[in-house]
Amino acid sequence: MRRPVQTLLLALTGAGLLHTALFTDIYLRYVKAGLRPLLIVSGVVLLLLGVASAVIRDARDARDARDARDPQGHAHDAHRHEHGHDQGQDGHDQGRDGHGHGHSGAPRIAWLLFLPALSLLFYAPPALGAYTAARSNAKPVTAQKKGFAPLPATSPLPLTLTDFTKRVQQDRSLAIKRRAVQLTGFVTPAEDGDGWYLTRIIFTCCAADSQTVKIRMYGGTEAPAANTWLAVTGTWHPQGVLGTRTAQAALDVQDARPIAQPVNAYTDDLPLTPS
Repeated sequence: MRRPVQTLLLALTGAGLLHTALFTDIYLRYVKAGLRPLLIVSGVVLLLLGVASAVIRDARDARDARDARDPQGHAHDAHRHEHGHDQGQDGHDQGRDGHGHGHSGAPRIAWLLFLPALSLLFYAPPALGAYTAARSNAKPVTAQKKGFAPLPATSPLPLTLTDFTKRVQQDRSLAIKRRAVQLTGFVTPAEDGDGWYLTRIIFTCCAADSQTVKIRMYGGTEAPAANTWLAVTGTWHPQGVLGTRTAQAALDVQDARPIAQPVNAYTDDLPLTPS
């Protein structure tokens, strides 16, 4: 890979990061919102490196062209080359292996680095969804150290999937029993093909360390299409002893309404609608 191409790669990668972080919400598919400033800084640094590399290369080319037009400079270079021939030959030999092959260029596979750079500008990789959720580890639900606060009288009561799971498995007051709740997430088909889960994928830092929270859905119509975002209303599905770890985090569906993917899709928070 020649140096002008390397310069172009730096500039494209920097421009792609800046475009993703400044003008779209696409970066939220891959990292938490708090990392946005670091993405912007990284994009600026890469773009500046690309510009600086191009400026330095142009200055060096101009200097070489000027030296080539200068007879005295050319003669001086020839004289220096004559006296340093042996040393230059040794350096030249070091740049080759025993078979006389040069290794100064990058391998051809380096051209594949253009694919992620261009994808940031023209085709962002798809978001994590049902395929990932069906194969990733479930996020452990931490024990509630303090007592549970009384539930608001709102009906249906909006809850996160984590809060619903805690209420089902840890709240000894059984406040969730027969309460209508509204949960938000996307559809993940069950492993056995019978039924489905309402799911949220949670980023600790980025997509690489994502974990899932899933609530089993019962009743209602047939399973919706995978990755469909829904606001689901229902009551706890009685299975196991409520308020203990034996209780299943599950919902008897009364209503399921399609919604747009929220802005904070990769947190387990109440949904923020796109602007």
